[in-house]
Amino acid sequence: MEENARAAYIISQSAIAIIRALGMQAENKQCEHLGKSMAYQEDAFLKIINEGGIGANSSLFFLRGYWP
Repeated sequence: MEENARAAYIISQSAIAIIRALGMQAENKQCEHLGKSMAYQEDAFLKIINEGGIGANSSLFFLRGYWP
């Protein structure tokens, strides 16, 4: 995969992560409004980053072509 394609992949995975995180944040706001405990804690948000492989180190390795 060439460099531009790898960059596009990281961008697309980041967009997916943002959309998922915003949905989770909205759910937490709804829970707050209803007086319930939060549906998602910090670990759930971090899981999105790890699953998408878009953490700082993962992204750098991928962009440099170290992963398929």
